[in-house]
Order: sequence, then structure tokens, then C-alpha cells
Amino acid sequence: MGILDGKVALVTGAGRGIGREVALDMARGGAKVVVNDLGGGVEGEQTGESPAESVVKEIKAAGGEAVANGDSVSDASGAKAMIDCAMDTFGRIDSVVNVAGILRDRMFHKMDEADWRAVIDVHLTGSWLVSRAAVDHMKAQGSGAFVHFTSTSGLHGSVGQINYGAAKMGIVGMSKIIAMEGARYGVRSNCMAPFAWTRMIESIPITSEEMAESFRKFKENATAAHIAPVVSYLSSDAAKDVTANVFGVRGNEIYLFSQPRPIKTIHKSDGWSHEALAAQFEPSLRKELLDLDGTAEYFSWDPI
Repeated sequence: MGILDGKVALVTGAGRGIGREVALDMARGGAKVVVNDLGGGVEGEQTGESPAESVVKEIKAAGGEAVANGDSVSDASGAKAMIDCAMDTFGRIDSVVNVAGILRDRMFHKMDEADWRAVIDVHLTGSWLVSRAAVDHMKAQGSGAFVHFTSTSGLHGSVGQINYGAAKMGIVGMSKIIAMEGARYGVRSNCMAPFAWTRMIESIPITSEEMAESFRKFKENATAAHIAPVVSYLSSDAAKDVTANVFGVRGNEIYLFSQPRPIKTIHKSDGWSHEALAAQFEPSLRKELLDLDGTAEYFSWDPI
């Protein structure tokens, strides 16, 4: 008995990288899988490739069941077609894993509207469109699980990725509300912040020998295959009480991100004037007040 026996899953962006590993792992766990991939390049450009078909062949060769889909997550009719494919082929939809994504990295002051909208449309709007197309079926059957892919680019910030980071942080808020609203129907929603070597990471320019060495360790020790079993678990009945969380996987390490909460308050009974605020936040008090120690200012690429 596999952990996902009897389940039907849709994995977007499943032709390569993390999405491919997730689709293969879910199939090994017993799920019937809709393998979605538009076949685009890292920036969303058309390549003429059909990687979804290759993944379906792998799944079938291993004795599993799968069907390919080439629709775009950023198109409402395409998102609906993915879910219709699951319903028409397998009769239900139990899990949606939103992996599909593109990068158009630019510095904030150099980014144009097209680059902003393209990334938001695929990551944030795409995750919403596919989830929205699935949720009514999940409500009707009284169960379902979403796993949305976020990123430390949103959770911590990343220079040159304002569009990507904004989309990924938006996905966290979306997932939390899906979890809140879906609870009464048995519908769960979690996020995954992966640390894995993919073609998106490979596209980042290496600017120093130190960075090159960090990337080498990253490539060897944090693979897409490490991410997949955790996604399969979150999609299974074994995780029926796990919802509204943000998880991370880095090699053999799994961790849970904190939720945003107020950590400190200050109160002034007669209100805050400009002068009082300036005095309260003057440099000698600022570090203590904001509880800053500098340890989380930048994300390190070294995964080990």
C-alpha cells in the first residue's frame, strides 16, 4: 500500500526539476498523476519541447498511471482544463501541487512592467487559478490538499528578484486563507520553500570563487529528489491535520518556518509625536527595540 493509493494529483511545472521529481514520487506512492508542463524556458519563452510526455512515459514504465497536460497555469481556461483532465481521466482530484514558475530577474529600478506581470501571472495568479479550479471538486468530496511552492526570496528577500519575491510571499498569504476557509470542508493547504539545485538556480550568475564553491556544495547536497517525499506526505491522509504551514527542505533537513506575529510593543499614553518617535528610535535604542542581531540579514547559499 502506497501513501497515496487511490489519490489523483495534479503537479504543475512537472516536466523538469522539482516538479518532475514530485510527479515521479507521487506516482511511486500510488497516486494517479496529471503531469502539467507548458514546455517553456526559464523566463517563460516558448521552446517547442514537451517534457510532460517524457515524465508520463517514465511513470507508466514503472507501472504507474499518468496523463500529460500542456496548458498554461496563467490562463483561466488552461487551469480549468488541467482539472477537467484529472476528472475526465481519473474521476477525481485529491491534490494540487503548484510548482510551475519562471524567472525574470532584474534590479527593482531596472524592471519593466512586462517582467513584473509575467512573473506574478505565473507564480501567484497561476497558483490561484489552478487552486480555484480544483477547490469545488475537493469541497464536494470532503477532502483535498494543496501544496504551493514559495521561496526564501519572498520570506527573507533576494536582491534582483522583486517580482519573484513578491509573488512568492503572496502565495504564503493565499495558502493560509485557503487553509482557513477550507478547514470546514476537509481541504488543507501548505507551502513548501525548497532548497534544491534546479535550472532556475543554475541561471543565477556566479560572481565570485566563494559563490562558485557554495553552488558546488549546493548542487551535490540539495537535490530536487529531497523535496519530493515531503510533498507526497503533505498530500496524503497521513497529514490530514497538517495545514496552514510553511515548510522547508534542504537536503536531508526538514524545517518549519515561523508565522508572522508581533514580537514587541511600545506604548505611550499621550500618543506619539514626531519628536517622541525620533527619540524612541534613536540609534542607541534601535537595536534593542527591534531585537536585531544581524544573523538573518542575508540568506546564505551554502546549504550544508
